[in-house]
Amino acid sequence: MDYSGKLDDAIQRLHDEGRYRTFIDIERKKGQFPHAIWRRTDGTERPVTVWCGNDYLGMGQHPDVLAAMHEALEATGAGSGGTRNISGTTVYHKRLEAELADLHGKESALLFTSAYIANDAALSTLPKLFPGLIIYSDELNHASMIEGIRRNGGAKRIFRHNDLAHLRELLAADDPAAPKLIAFESIYSMDGDFGPIREICDMADEFGALTYLDEVHAVGMYGPRGGGVAERDGLMDRLDIINGTLGKAFGVHGGYIAASAKMCDAIRSYAPGFIFTTSLPPVVAAGASASISVLKEDQSIRDRHQMQAKILKMRLKALGLPIIDHGSHIVPVIVGDPIHTKKLSDMLLEQFGIYVQPINFPTVPRGTERLRFTPSPVHGPKEIDALVQAMDKLWSHCALNRAELSA
Repeated sequence: MDYSGKLDDAIQRLHDEGRYRTFIDIERKKGQFPHAIWRRTDGTERPVTVWCGNDYLGMGQHPDVLAAMHEALEATGAGSGGTRNISGTTVYHKRLEAELADLHGKESALLFTSAYIANDAALSTLPKLFPGLIIYSDELNHASMIEGIRRNGGAKRIFRHNDLAHLRELLAADDPAAPKLIAFESIYSMDGDFGPIREICDMADEFGALTYLDEVHAVGMYGPRGGGVAERDGLMDRLDIINGTLGKAFGVHGGYIAASAKMCDAIRSYAPGFIFTTSLPPVVAAGASASISVLKEDQSIRDRHQMQAKILKMRLKALGLPIIDHGSHIVPVIVGDPIHTKKLSDMLLEQFGIYVQPINFPTVPRGTERLRFTPSPVHGPKEIDALVQAMDKLWSHCALNRAELSA
């Protein structure tokens, strides 16, 4: 076996399809987000504006968050020193879990090193707790949910995206006595559309199913205290397990689930993804706690975020660009070809200092390749003007000219 040759072949396929992913080396500057420094491969530097970050509210730069992290660093040092079961549980972890439980109106919360791990660990563990469990999963659920469901060894049913009739058909076809769980998202990150939370909760009640809601792209940004879409719609009490992240709107790092004390205790006790991994550093937990605390009180940050998203969508629509707009903060512009999407991304970066990564298969279906812009409260009129003018120039003169883009 020519192992090296096989690796060459695999990587070349990505290049041929226009799907090879390039890391852009950027350095965020404290207090200057969304502005950053792009370090080129030739050693030169250039200022850029980040338009594809998931620090949706700029909380990674908030002074209260930074102060809490500095304080924890001086008090405890760098790492946690172990797993949660073996020396890795500190007052900072317990405080953060209490903040998260309060945020979602649940008895308890459980921290993980990322929301990916939280989804994977929880969903792969649930069949151990409920033998014979059938999981009904939206077809556009995040890869972490898909992986957790795939690995758990239990029965699964995939329903068409947001298709309540199909979900009902699948539920009705199974044994009424079998334990069931419906897994879905509040906001689907690539199109920015909302899951029908209320209707799915109604159906779960009717068929005796548990509910598992991923609020990763909504926590911090929706609801009067940032509890997500379920809080905004007054539905948190109807959800059995809520998954969220600390690395997007909260601007730090990590993931979690919030649920009943009994549910969290069982998952804590059985999930390898929790048991056998080093816990979050206390400094990270401290920063996340501070961020959550700020966003529970400061609605103005959410209001500014929504306003900037509305302005950007309105202005890009005025150019006639093919935008998907479901009313959320996510702004996808469909290009429809991986090579052209990458070329457009490269031109924005090289010519205008605008950094937005191309989104290609398998993150989105083939033929729906896109640029996904994520405006924040600190993307002001100057940054929006620059982006709109750049998109107008490139789309008008290049993006629709496939021959030029392929050159």
